[in-house]
Amino acid sequence: MYSNLNHVLEQVEKEKGIDKQVLIEAIESAMLTAANKKFGNQREIEASFNEDLGEVELFEFKEVVEEVTDPMTEISLEDAVQSDPEAVLGDVLGFKLDISDFGRIAAQTAKQVIIQKVRNAERENIYEEYNDRVNELITGMVQRFERGNIYVNLGRAEAIIPSKEQVPREGYRQGDRIRAYILDVLRESKGPQIIMSRTHPGLLIKLFELEVPEISEGIVKIMGAAREPGERSKIAVFSLDRDVDPVGACVGIKGSRVQSIVQELRGEKIDIVPWDEDTVKFVCNALSPAEVTEVIFDEDAREMEIIVADDQLSLAIGKKGQNVRLASKLVGWKLDIKSASKKEKQFAEVIYALGAIPGVGMATAQILYEAGIMSVSDVVENGPEFLASIQNLGPKKAESIYAVAVDIFEGREPTRSVEDDEDAEEADTAAEEAVPEVPAEGSAPTDESPEGSDISLKDLSGVGDKMLETLVQAGFDTVDKIAQTQADILSDLPGIGQKKAEALIESARTLVGSEA
Repeated sequence: MYSNLNHVLEQVEKEKGIDKQVLIEAIESAMLTAANKKFGNQREIEASFNEDLGEVELFEFKEVVEEVTDPMTEISLEDAVQSDPEAVLGDVLGFKLDISDFGRIAAQTAKQVIIQKVRNAERENIYEEYNDRVNELITGMVQRFERGNIYVNLGRAEAIIPSKEQVPREGYRQGDRIRAYILDVLRESKGPQIIMSRTHPGLLIKLFELEVPEISEGIVKIMGAAREPGERSKIAVFSLDRDVDPVGACVGIKGSRVQSIVQELRGEKIDIVPWDEDTVKFVCNALSPAEVTEVIFDEDAREMEIIVADDQLSLAIGKKGQNVRLASKLVGWKLDIKSASKKEKQFAEVIYALGAIPGVGMATAQILYEAGIMSVSDVVENGPEFLASIQNLGPKKAESIYAVAVDIFEGREPTRSVEDDEDAEEADTAAEEAVPEVPAEGSAPTDESPEGSDISLKDLSGVGDKMLETLVQAGFDTVDKIAQTQADILSDLPGIGQKKAEALIESARTLVGSEA
């Protein structure tokens, strides 16, 4: 009956992918269960697979005693010597059981145990196999639809694409081939549950890795991806080789590479964005095709205010806000898009609101605006300590502004104006001198002028504190140097694009010419 058991085990191992040792343990467990069912649980029985004979052997163990009290587990010395002449008291002897007369019930029990063990082992193998493939692409065949979910036949296993992981505009029929992204593999009582997705950004990344050799070779790196499945997506790429254009590599000749990905995603539009370590430049790239004129950012809150020309506003926002949403997801910052005219109107409204504080002039209002103070209530809420920390304001003037603002906020007639404080008046005068005009950069300039320059860098249109610091650190500490440089060189500095560089150079040359 068991003469070919080795052959059977090898065949099952090959077909099911289950280790032979696991099968042997299953058979031993099954035979032991069957023996206990036939002989009872009182006996000490063990099962062992004999590879040489290719069969499972059952052994009953009994202890050698002087006087037998339990014949199921004990044997007398006299009887033990007949089986083993060297037996002594205290030995445990094993006696092989005859399993040829196992009944139908015992055999059925053994069969059920073996089937269950093999099934569990097969499920474990499937779990391990697909758990190692999480975050990979896999292709299967649509098997059936249940409650909005798609069940996919993967060959050895069945996967599920939940309704929330499906693209609404995509439709499938039974028997269609489908490629999806493995999200997770769960252990379930009925077997491993493989969860797949057609909406995850990882699907887009894996498709590019398959289609673009430069990515699989490590020359071009994917720095991030954002999707609105079925509509539009953005992917940021970066090249480790200066001679390789990352965007061109992903697009391919006549768009061949990206088009194959678009077809796989059923017409989803894909924007390929060059990644930049300078966050501001990266944001400008991410908002393409819109052109950004100014960026004001709060690094602690990871928020950016993007200023664009009026005719670029709809392009920057995109259809139903799609472009700015995807750009925000891609860079990981909160983006607020504003037109230049709206920015000017907002600034005028803030200046008017802060002008309600007696003695607060244009320059002081500009300084408060750049610090995020938009109204009298903002002055009161932030308190004198925050006001004193604002550059170019000073602690005494901050206290004076706060005191007057409290009177206005609480509905009292101010007992004094900001100018009533002598020190505050001096600070306000210094602030007026420090800000000759409202800078386009949205930053309050300092009183410092680079040495050796008759004209201050702050006289240039659009130069604020941050841009002033950037220019000086880069060696452009005089207006003359800016007037003599090229726009391509200046545009490489952080926060300065091509158009702003050209505007700075033109402004510098105008000032130098008038001075001459």
